[in-house]
Amino acid sequence: MIRLIAALCKVFSARSLRPLPPLVVAASIMTFPGIAVADVKHYLYTSTGAFSETRELLHNPAISGVQILYNWRMLEPEKGRYDFSAIERDLAVAQKIDKAFFLQLQDRFFWEGARFVPDYLLKDPLYAGGLARQVDDSEAETPTPEGWVAVQWNDSVRSRYQALLIALADQFDGRIEGLNLPESSIDVDRRKDETGFSCDAYFNATLENMVHARNAFQASQVVQYVNFWPCEWENSEGYMQRSFEKAAELGIGLGGPDIVPHRKAQMKNSYPFFHRYRDKLPVIAMAIQEPTLEYINPETGKTFTRSEFIKFATDYLGVDIIFWSASAPWLQ
Repeated sequence: MIRLIAALCKVFSARSLRPLPPLVVAASIMTFPGIAVADVKHYLYTSTGAFSETRELLHNPAISGVQILYNWRMLEPEKGRYDFSAIERDLAVAQKIDKAFFLQLQDRFFWEGARFVPDYLLKDPLYAGGLARQVDDSEAETPTPEGWVAVQWNDSVRSRYQALLIALADQFDGRIEGLNLPESSIDVDRRKDETGFSCDAYFNATLENMVHARNAFQASQVVQYVNFWPCEWENSEGYMQRSFEKAAELGIGLGGPDIVPHRKAQMKNSYPFFHRYRDKLPVIAMAIQEPTLEYINPETGKTFTRSEFIKFATDYLGVDIIFWSASAPWLQ
């Protein structure tokens, strides 16, 4: 019993919630003997454009909050002029029914028509075009275009992104539960790149932004999504190891866009590190997005069930929060 009380106290304090006194925790255990040491929380994952159609799902008692995606262009329509009205509107909806709120800031996009960064980044040569093209396989003879990513390895672009982080923190730190930074996985066509991309430069820029967000947000959680790093497989460049070490050192949460039980590619990259660092990170928050729901469990020949996702997430990855796509069958 004493070990369980101590573990619960540690869990509550590590998650940036108000710590509960040991006697209160003990009373809760005696009142609810089936309580788990670290029950996973379930959130709705959506975008601000789709939230009006999905927000009724927040009334589901199993849903603790919502994660809403906002693109850079929406939040900074002109250089240095910020418009956070959409965030304020969505946050008010969540607060009205006492649901937690995660803000995901998006600077990379996965279809050709999505160039959602401010115009000044695209037009001023100072920013090296603002966006770099993403492809499906940079090693292929003719890679297929798959969207865009902000040129964070350009010092001027990164400076503007960090200014946005500061502005967001000034208005929302302590009012939202957390800020999500987008996934680490990108694939740039290096043979045609004119932005100065290198894998080291991208890695260093991503960690710099992650640390900058942590310094700006003192009361709210910061969660960096880490799934793959360009130019690396099985921690060959040390990127994965260093990103987890830095997050653990500075109290930054980590996560990713996909929970797919035992999927080989992830098991060669981020998943073993989540398992290894599960007790060293303040929070692990991962998503089950639309494509994730289509993966097949090789043991059953069917798509993964809710319980199969949750079991792997909690038992192996140490996940505290799951962000669920509104199309998840159990939410319908």
